Amino acid sequence: MQGREFKDGVFEQFARVAAAFGSPRRVEIVDLLAQGERSVESVAAVAVLSVANTSQHLRVLRDAGLVLSRRDGLHVIYRIADSSVVAGYLGLRAVAESRLGEVRELAEAFFGAVDGVEPVGLTELVSRAESGDAVIVDVRPRSEFDAGHLPGAVSIPLAELSGRIAELDPDTPVVAYCRGPYCVLSAQAVALLRNSGLDARRLEAGPLEWRARGMPLESGKSLEGTTVT
Repeated sequence: MQGREFKDGVFEQFARVAAAFGSPRRVEIVDLLAQGERSVESVAAVAVLSVANTSQHLRVLRDAGLVLSRRDGLHVIYRIADSSVVAGYLGLRAVAESRLGEVRELAEAFFGAVDGVEPVGLTELVSRAESGDAVIVDVRPRSEFDAGHLPGAVSIPLAELSGRIAELDPDTPVVAYCRGPYCVLSAQAVALLRNSGLDARRLEAGPLEWRARGMPLESGKSLEGTTVT
């Protein structure tokens, strides 16, 4: 094998992985599966795609080695292949944030209209949690919470939030989080909580960013039906 042939072959494989990230829907699917494994049907529901279209996107990701699959009865379950895929996704996102002003403009327009408050950073969150100055609420679906959540967080999925506001201590500020800085669930949760009279802000990060800083996640179910103070 000559040097040119070697380089062509290697860069072709790099481009193969890049091509797998070349669809907005597939990037979203990677972001979703980074929270925990899901069935094809579950991915389709969250991404608002047909099951057939979702299966096609998942096959592209699987062929590029980015996701793995297994059968569970009649369902096919997908998961991220390993931590290098998450690192690659975060790297891709960081380049876009750094080089494309449209990312910032879109985020400012959306979050400014939905919750309109400055988000909480990870450093501030750690400080406030250690001092007991805030309750951390995970508004993702419970399956994602069980797969891995921030230490001390309480699971109140967005779909249940309006019926569970009474569980929150009105004198304790709330920091809500979901899948990451571009997840819309936490902004919607903050808007709902603030309209109900609570002091609430969203976290500007999620479990991926927490883990990327070398901080461990907790797993397992939360206690339900108790007032959070």
